[in-house]
Amino acid sequence: MKAIVQYRYGGPEALRLADLPVPEPGPGELRVKVSACAVNLSDWEYLTGSPFYARMAGGLRRPTRPVLGSDIVGTVDRLGPDVTGFLPGQRIMGDFVMTRGGFADYACVPASHAVAVPDALTDEVAACLPQAGGIAVWGTRDLVAGETFLINGAGGGSGTMALQLAKAAGAQVTTVDNAGKTDWLASLGADAVIDYRETDFTRMGERWDRILDMVATRGPLAIARALEQGGTYRAAGGDVGVLLSLLGSNPLFRLRGKSIGMLLVPSGRDLTQQVAQAAVDGRIAPHLADVLPLSAVPDALARTGRGEVLGKLVIRP
Repeated sequence: MKAIVQYRYGGPEALRLADLPVPEPGPGELRVKVSACAVNLSDWEYLTGSPFYARMAGGLRRPTRPVLGSDIVGTVDRLGPDVTGFLPGQRIMGDFVMTRGGFADYACVPASHAVAVPDALTDEVAACLPQAGGIAVWGTRDLVAGETFLINGAGGGSGTMALQLAKAAGAQVTTVDNAGKTDWLASLGADAVIDYRETDFTRMGERWDRILDMVATRGPLAIARALEQGGTYRAAGGDVGVLLSLLGSNPLFRLRGKSIGMLLVPSGRDLTQQVAQAAVDGRIAPHLADVLPLSAVPDALARTGRGEVLGKLVIRP
């Protein structure tokens, strides 16, 4: 089978197109013929080995799994030992971030994280949903009408779906991203847009009830300036040092009526089913920037790493 592989950490130059044996499913696994696989920022992190938590999960010195791609949609080709509840030919989807393997013709994935793809969803749309949609659903839960909500790094897959859910909840939404995305975010319904290269939202003198940060780069003192009393800040990712400082400061700022911490998304079948149903119901619609062949994975990852993509890129082997 064809696959895009990496055997060392680096940029897109560390990737190459290779012929690999078709994998055999182990206990608890499904083998799927990959129909579509979304490109996520987590793929860029596993490619570069940065932030450091990517190496903690993917191998300290070199990648333990050579094929990236975690948001996989495919057709069940073979069931591993003791797997029940699935049939050959069935379409499945899931966020397989710990095993990956989607940038290939075939992948073996844990059946415990797989869900049936609703008939109403195309392969490409379904591939955009598991990881990015899960972050959006979890990061906007409990929002109420009238709350002020800021999304930092709003122009990617998670941010745009979080924007949709926040507006549906009746929140006043401010989005932050680069200048190439601000007009587009305004067209999607953002009440205010900020170009982070021109304006630091923590120094504007404004405060928000809720902040969802896709890539945390600011420490707790800066974040606290931008939070209302009783406000909540959650980081979905970022540099390890920044994340540790945010976690370490949370007890102190809780005493001051502000909650600062990480967004701990419960990955798995239940959340993927919630996200898929939200898409079927029309509550979220991923913005599909492009559908690309397997050979385009290096360029797609480079664009994602640079923050250039409006929404999501999907690879279709």
